[in-house]
Amino acid sequence: MKAKTPQFWAILLFSIGVFMAQLDNGIISSALTTINRSYGVSANWGAWGITIYTLGLAISLPIIGKLSDRYGRKRLFLIEITLFGLGSLLVALSPSFGFYLFSRFLQALGGGGIFIIGSSHILSTVEPSKQAKYLGLLGAMNGVAAVLGPNVGSFLLDLTGNWHVLFLINVPIAVVLIILGVMKLQESADPSPGRLDLSGTILLSVAILALMLGLTNIDVDIMQSLGRVDVWGYLLAGIFLIVVLLVYENQLERKAGGDPILPIRLIKQPRYLMVLLIGMLSGGLLAAMIYIPAFTEQVLDIAAENSGYWMTPLALAAGVGAGMGGVLVGKKGPIFAVVAAGLISALGFGLFPLWLETRWEFIAASIIAGVGMGIILGAPLNILATEGMTKDKGSALASLSLLRQIGMTLAPTIYAGFLARAFNRMGTLYREEFPDILRENLAGVELSAEARMELGQIGARMAEGAAGMSEAEMTEMMNAIQDPTLREVITSSAAEVTKIASRNGFDGMYLTAAVLGLAIVTGAVILIPLRRRYNERLAAAEAAEAAKTAEAPV
Repeated sequence: MKAKTPQFWAILLFSIGVFMAQLDNGIISSALTTINRSYGVSANWGAWGITIYTLGLAISLPIIGKLSDRYGRKRLFLIEITLFGLGSLLVALSPSFGFYLFSRFLQALGGGGIFIIGSSHILSTVEPSKQAKYLGLLGAMNGVAAVLGPNVGSFLLDLTGNWHVLFLINVPIAVVLIILGVMKLQESADPSPGRLDLSGTILLSVAILALMLGLTNIDVDIMQSLGRVDVWGYLLAGIFLIVVLLVYENQLERKAGGDPILPIRLIKQPRYLMVLLIGMLSGGLLAAMIYIPAFTEQVLDIAAENSGYWMTPLALAAGVGAGMGGVLVGKKGPIFAVVAAGLISALGFGLFPLWLETRWEFIAASIIAGVGMGIILGAPLNILATEGMTKDKGSALASLSLLRQIGMTLAPTIYAGFLARAFNRMGTLYREEFPDILRENLAGVELSAEARMELGQIGARMAEGAAGMSEAEMTEMMNAIQDPTLREVITSSAAEVTKIASRNGFDGMYLTAAVLGLAIVTGAVILIPLRRRYNERLAAAEAAEAAKTAEAPV
């Protein structure tokens, strides 16, 4: 039997690590209510179980990327898996809610960098012709795990009735990864001169923490949120610290032996900044999948306990798309793959408001959107971010992942705003839509004299409110109906009004996701001349270096 190559083991271990870390990030959403109940905390406090993980990811991404470049990907992979496994164990054993939050933060510090380490290892050690294929595989693991997480969590919670199991299963997997990593992984690094930029690391961590806190405090009324000190205060502090950091890092880079934590040389390049912008847009696109269960429940009448399973078509399609992305990059180039991802995603999400009515149409639209998201998850942006680089690939990928995380943090607020505005118009919908729906549902229904009297009273009451009735007033009125037949008809009619409101909100949300897909296409088109000029400068620099070497005395 042919022995497995070191590269085989590297891809296998990185893929499992990426899948485990990303799966856990989705699993918790299915158990959040159960966890909150076990600690006796409110839903608002309980949401910090996800928020603290997001903050940990955002802080760790650029730092782990830099450390893996400097000290070696094998070493950092082992450290990350150890932190993630230890964090998972501590989450499962947490005696208090505060300790649980600390453990979730520790988990994030461990899980956040695994994808970056794996991607930078591939870009540094694999021949260019195979890089896209392997990056596509990592992207597939990342995308499928993100979507399957809630489903796996629901299944394990139903099976065991114990939320602790969701985290304990990570521990043996982490142990196996550590053992195999020590035995099978080969080290790769981009050694840098000088000391580690500790001051820049602290500045960057605090700046990201402030920005992410400000973003996570924004609610559905964005303009009103920006007037609150817990939003604008954190955002301004984060922006100020980023400016201070850029000045400091720029000075450090000019010093002999300086090794800044932030890739200043890259940030000065318009090409790289456009890649970061596309990365942030792709994060906003990925965030649209969060609302798939709610859409199936409120629009397609899927039972709440089964709604999460309807993410499966999108998950499987994302895995296929990530593999396709690698193939497209290899055959047509990364720009073509990004354009294809944006167009396919825009088509898939555009079908939600413009075409989708039945469950099979939902499956078709989900598959199309999933393929588009999968393509952009893996190879194309990672290759564009590190193109022409001989070092600092981990840092470049980490900055890209950070911007994607910011997009995934900000977009849900924008999306939720469409749903909130739709339900704020419930009064208008009751005034404009409810009478016709009720009249249609009453056709052929035999009502008693008392029921007809009640119906007349309801009509008079609704006519009094020229601006329409609120949902709460409508609920109160329905609860007061004595005749069961009339109550059933009015309740079903009110449910149809609620469904209209839901559909209006989701239509606006998924049209926005489609626009983000088209914005990605626009960004890719703008990137074409920027990338061409960048490659021309690289070629000129290489030619000059070759000429200098040829002229040097032997």
